[in-house]
Amino acid sequence: MIAWQELLAALALVLVFEGIMPFVNPGGLRRMLAVIDGLTDRQLRMFGVVSMAAGLTLLYFVKQ
Repeated sequence: MIAWQELLAALALVLVFEGIMPFVNPGGLRRMLAVIDGLTDRQLRMFGVVSMAAGLTLLYFVKQ
């Protein structure tokens, strides 16, 4: 059974965290996006897989 309330709460937190950077430092966000634009596809994929692994590890420990 999917816990919809928890899933929606997690999505809401993602949106809050994603909105912090453009709200606090829009110029820094633009510079960061320019750097990201210069990365290769392989570098972006590696960043993505490392981020997912870190998130899954954190989730595992939080749910223990």
